[in-house]
Amino acid sequence: MLAVALDQTRLEVSPTLDPKRRSALGQFMTPSPIAHKMSGMFGVLPDKIHLLDAGAGMGSLTAAFVDEACSRRPRPTSIHVSAYEVDPAMASILEGTLKQCQEACADAGIEFTSTLVRDDFILCSAEPLLKPKGTVNCAILNPPYGKIRSNSQWRAALGAVGIETVNLYSAFVALALQQMSEGGELVAITPRSFCNGTYYEPFRRMLLNGAALLDLFVFQSRTEAFKDDDVLQENIIFRVQRGGAQGAVALSTDAGEVRTVPYEEIVRPDDNHSFIRLPVGGDGTPSLQGLPCTLEDLDIKVSTGRVVDFRARDHLRKDPEDGTVPLIYPGHMYNGGINWPRAEFKKNNAIADNDETASLMVPKGVYVLTKRFTSKEEKRRLVAAVYNGGKVGFENHLNYYHANGRGLDRDFASGLARYLNSTAVDQYFRTFSGHTQVNATDLRNIRYPTKDDLQKLGTTDDEPDRFVDRLLQASALNCFAGSS
Repeated sequence: MLAVALDQTRLEVSPTLDPKRRSALGQFMTPSPIAHKMSGMFGVLPDKIHLLDAGAGMGSLTAAFVDEACSRRPRPTSIHVSAYEVDPAMASILEGTLKQCQEACADAGIEFTSTLVRDDFILCSAEPLLKPKGTVNCAILNPPYGKIRSNSQWRAALGAVGIETVNLYSAFVALALQQMSEGGELVAITPRSFCNGTYYEPFRRMLLNGAALLDLFVFQSRTEAFKDDDVLQENIIFRVQRGGAQGAVALSTDAGEVRTVPYEEIVRPDDNHSFIRLPVGGDGTPSLQGLPCTLEDLDIKVSTGRVVDFRARDHLRKDPEDGTVPLIYPGHMYNGGINWPRAEFKKNNAIADNDETASLMVPKGVYVLTKRFTSKEEKRRLVAAVYNGGKVGFENHLNYYHANGRGLDRDFASGLARYLNSTAVDQYFRTFSGHTQVNATDLRNIRYPTKDDLQKLGTTDDEPDRFVDRLLQASALNCFAGSS
């Protein structure tokens, strides 16, 4: 098979690539098993195929698609491939792959033609004379991964065609969809970071409004998809159909689980941010979505820490002294509480209390903190702790819960932290968050127990997981009773 033979070339070439250029281009080549998984996800293939492979690399995905098309019955009568690759070394290998695809198609009685564009896919697609007008009916993508700077050519080019996004991979998907005809299918492997968060909201809306989401395949291991390249990223493969009718979604994982999930469980109708949830557990555990309260119901808010340390550098102090207040970093969080000050702490323990820092301070009181970033080694995605003390500065890598700028009730705060640290919340959070960042928007988007239940949780000797599970069971029964 073409893709299997090409895999050996991938293993030989990958270690020789310039790391800096590879990072700049976001190059991670597709292993043969993943390429064949992706090509096999397409539905009924058109008789005359126009395949787009943007950021094609050495052509692994195109080769796997041709393998798949040649094995289908009935076979297509023709395949035309539009392949884009900006890296000259990769493009030279890709040229050879396309010739091998032509030979394989000739043996199968399929007419094969191709266009190899040795240029930047984003910049080319923004050129009106070069941009195909809805001619693509199949697209298979392993797009590059990398941030798009606000002053870059990419950002300007994307703006010219009405696309707002922050990463190369989502830009490639958006451009590919623009070039597809109605009914055309796109299969892509990407990080799952677009599934939640504010920055990717315009991209999610574009994707979900313009295409039907048909298949989701989740890699539950952070290292499995591109393990040969030491990539630590949670990935998904998804299949969408431009202009298709939205129905249930086929959800599966690398652990072998396959099930049909109502679309409303993937994208909730009442979710203003259009988060894409990935409920891969499927074990019947009651969902947090049945809990009764939002933050507004609880009359509390969550904000991001105000102290950006490099901007307040002149006011930071290694240790507490007269005229300072505590400065709390994620590194001060320990076992549900705060370990401050810390001896031999790499960061600072205090910040000067003066007119210039007044806007960075939070009044004396009790606050619940969560880390905005958790390390890949931490067992929980969501890590919470209670701060109970005087006037304080919370560093920008923390979120903090407060009562309209003031502190919380102590028992309520304790219960809220225990709730956030529960297994049920962690598992639910992972259904829509595929990276180690925890945004304040994400915390606003989950459901909470009542204020009374949180206060009880803050004072009970019962295990938090057991207490929360009982609340979930009760909420599920209430929902069932209300719908009967």
